[in-house]
Amino acid sequence: MTVRSSIDPARLLEEQLAQASPDLLRELLGTFINTLLSAEADAVCGAEYGAASPDRVNRRNGYRHRDFDTRAGSIDVAIPKLRQGSYFPEWLLERRKRAERALTSVVATCYLLGVSTRRMDKLVASLGITSLSKSQVSEMAKELDAHVEEFRTRSLAESGPFTFVAADALVLKVREGGRVVPVHALVATGVNADGHREILGIQVTTSEDGAGWLGFFRDLTARGLSGVNLVTSDAHAGLTAAISATLPGASWQRCRTHYAANLMSATPKSSWGWVKALLHSIYDQPDAESVHAQFDRVVDALTEKLPKVADHLDAARTDILAFTAFPKEIWRQIWSNNPNERLNREIRRRTDVVGIFPDRPSIIRLVGAVLAEQHDEWAEGRRYLGLDVLARAQAIDTTEEVADPALQAITA
Repeated sequence: MTVRSSIDPARLLEEQLAQASPDLLRELLGTFINTLLSAEADAVCGAEYGAASPDRVNRRNGYRHRDFDTRAGSIDVAIPKLRQGSYFPEWLLERRKRAERALTSVVATCYLLGVSTRRMDKLVASLGITSLSKSQVSEMAKELDAHVEEFRTRSLAESGPFTFVAADALVLKVREGGRVVPVHALVATGVNADGHREILGIQVTTSEDGAGWLGFFRDLTARGLSGVNLVTSDAHAGLTAAISATLPGASWQRCRTHYAANLMSATPKSSWGWVKALLHSIYDQPDAESVHAQFDRVVDALTEKLPKVADHLDAARTDILAFTAFPKEIWRQIWSNNPNERLNREIRRRTDVVGIFPDRPSIIRLVGAVLAEQHDEWAEGRRYLGLDVLARAQAIDTTEEVADPALQAITA
């Protein structure tokens, strides 16, 4: 009587392949692909390799080797050559250097995380890929374009009104016309009706002039930006003009951090510590009335010793005290662009790795993807402003005339 074997050959082979090293999987996959290519070449020739047949219409003439990237690593594919005509499998023609979608996603994600294209060869070597050029990495990274474009052009009307908006620009380098030139990435953030921060938009312009900012804010308003009561930014003339032209009724808050640097440029270095202390005392007051009273005292104190500094500060009253028209609980969030500094550092961390961008679309791709990622984190995180204080801020009419001339100037 024959004893029946307790071993299932198919199951045993499956287990061995599952536990096998990437080298074995790569070798088996390579053997299968080369056998398939040889069979297709035989079909084109009309007869098997080396066989005499009256049906033969062509003959083999060696091989040409191509690298085929898979999750098991790079496979050396031997593509049969013919004496007459040519043979090349269509599935290898989809890309000059085809990669599985999983590998493409890995490389594109690494690009998003700040891995330089110049370092990508070392990265893919750990995945078993023999080589990967900068152009191929850029092609793979274009997978992000559709997501970034959808994010940049989404409607803002559904999540508005945006009571508070902050705007800033970053200078990046790009190659254009055989030269390396600086361009400006314009970025705006806002607080939506639910109290969460949002990335409103990004555009790349040649210079940070009025035309660039005007086009940027026109795009935001066309996409549904509304209900803005206060815009916080630096004192760039083109930016402030664009705010006035596209957001009528919105107040403008000059970033206190930027203004402090501007004021120090007009102050003798020996007096920096004293003037900074006086400036900070203005913001440390408990209410709006105290802020304005302290501002007057500081101007009077500076007039005696530093009249030019006093004039500089007095001229900026309406710019740097616009925050006092809103509830005290949110002053720290609206009187400067400091809340955006972490966002700027994250963008810089990614863009500094790249250094010089090959073109403007690549800037939009990388910076836009970073912003979309941050946007999702903000949406899932805690509210930036509470709903009660946000409702009180929304109820403030910044165009309403008030009795106090100082407050009237601020809200104009």
